[in-house]
Amino acid sequence: MAQRSMKASSGFERFNRVNPVANAIFSVIFILLAIMTFLPVVFVFIISISSEASIAQNGYSFFPKEFSLESYAYLWQSKEYIGRAFLNSIGITLAGTVIGLVLTSTLGYALSRPNFYLKNFYTTLLIIPMLFSGGLVAHYMVNTQIYHMKNTYWAMILPGACSTFYVVIMRTFFQTTIPDGIIESGKIDGASQLRIFVQLVLPLSLPVIATIGLFLTFNYWNMWYGAMLYVDSNHRDLYPLQYVLISIEKNISFMARNEDFLTEESLRNLPSETMRMAIVMVVVIPIACSYPFFQRYFVGGLTIGAIKG
Repeated sequence: MAQRSMKASSGFERFNRVNPVANAIFSVIFILLAIMTFLPVVFVFIISISSEASIAQNGYSFFPKEFSLESYAYLWQSKEYIGRAFLNSIGITLAGTVIGLVLTSTLGYALSRPNFYLKNFYTTLLIIPMLFSGGLVAHYMVNTQIYHMKNTYWAMILPGACSTFYVVIMRTFFQTTIPDGIIESGKIDGASQLRIFVQLVLPLSLPVIATIGLFLTFNYWNMWYGAMLYVDSNHRDLYPLQYVLISIEKNISFMARNEDFLTEESLRNLPSETMRMAIVMVVVIPIACSYPFFQRYFVGGLTIGAIKG
């Protein structure tokens, strides 16, 4: 028996072993894909530190004839306004991500339990908005007239906190990945459903939580449409970073198209092209830096979720 098990294990090892040539080919392919993904970011950064005259003469290039930090200097002149918007975006992103994960995970776990009495009812309520939407007018009226969220941070947090798509992902993960034996062992030990969910289910669900958390982080960080709908111009202290940068870009584009009617030299020489790229860098860098904090949970998800019999 021991010899048979050794032969079986050696057979699995041979089956799982990667050929050195194939390993090298896969490594080269993934390195090329990584370069293709990272190269546009480098290109945008180079354009953002190029001079307007160089772009006007030679177009976009990896090797501009003249470098300039004029676009970043222009943004720095509005550092107090942009800084407040930056803090607003951080607060909105953190609060929205945490609230979204709490709502999504708890609802998904409840719908994944076969003995939940209202499971079919709440599932139907979730599916209906995916097929039939009330529209923008109804959405706006409910949030402003009933919930009174106009000109508040909640108007940019709560409407996007709970997504039906994310709830379905959570429910499917709990049904297919979390072993019923773990939940039953918690019930035998006398633990409540809340304790089972917090101490047993959530530690095994870090991969899906990290995935949805990353999606929520992207959504809230890039959010500007909610500010345009629910925040008036006399409440500019509530503006998130995306909305402020989009407003700056629109103003610069407008002034660049109408520079013949402007008399001040500072307005005629605005860094319009490089400013767009500088705005992209200001938006991309913070959210790119947050990705490594989620990555280790993706890797950890390859080994969790199993139970020994």
